[in-house]
Amino acid sequence: MSARALPPLRSFLFAPGHDAKLLERVFIAGADAVMLDLEDAVPEHAKERAREMVADALRRRPAWVRVNAPRTERCARDLEAVAAAALGVRVPKVESAQEVAWVAARAPGVSLCCTIETARGVLAAAEIAAAPQVAQLVFGAVDLRADLRSEPGELPTLYARSHLVLASRAAGIAAPCDSAFTRIEDDAGLRREAEFARSLGFFGKSAIHPRQLATIHAVFTPDAAQVTWARRVLAAFEAAGGAATRSAGGEMVDIPVALRARQILAVSEEGEPER
Repeated sequence: MSARALPPLRSFLFAPGHDAKLLERVFIAGADAVMLDLEDAVPEHAKERAREMVADALRRRPAWVRVNAPRTERCARDLEAVAAAALGVRVPKVESAQEVAWVAARAPGVSLCCTIETARGVLAAAEIAAAPQVAQLVFGAVDLRADLRSEPGELPTLYARSHLVLASRAAGIAAPCDSAFTRIEDDAGLRREAEFARSLGFFGKSAIHPRQLATIHAVFTPDAAQVTWARRVLAAFEAAGGAATRSAGGEMVDIPVALRARQILAVSEEGEPER
């Protein structure tokens, strides 16, 4: 897999790197991708042990790893221990392309997902997305709200989320991944937030509990009606030799409509996601 290309991943399920039981259970929970955490989920006294346990887990099962903040000694030690074996690295609190370069120098050729969770990160999102090895931006809602002193909800995050979508598209990388939803038992709230993110152009969402996966997957998987529409559109477009035409349902079909149809089918036909 190219360091700047990701398959469509609907979910990244987190597991703290110092918890032996969760390091086993996370792999059988049904997530599209597993994210072993060395950062916020690990208390200070367990950082070294978590690094060793995650390195050991990677010898047995493929996974992504979230390291500690860039340009720190802790992050350097994380990358030395796990970067070569990880499917990719999620970098927290990224605020510049220089920080990406610092990580990339210590993890050559590794796909990097950069979490944007500060005002500086949002304003630098375009240069971060365009940096070598960056495969995806990730929205960090909780830390960004704290940095901005804003309230929870859709409206306060609208600008930042849309900015990440635009930066990702302009750089030609995957659509951004949405933040984790922290109220584990609020299924309706999770669905509402995931649908909001999808409507803006996000694809996929972080998860902190296996019970969240079914909702996330449902939101980011095209339904039967969407697949039927996409096939009908492409059939008409191809029959017209790539010229603007009308589908059997009477819809005007041109290149942008056909592109959207292909995107829907690409996700629906992806099959078993790469882990």
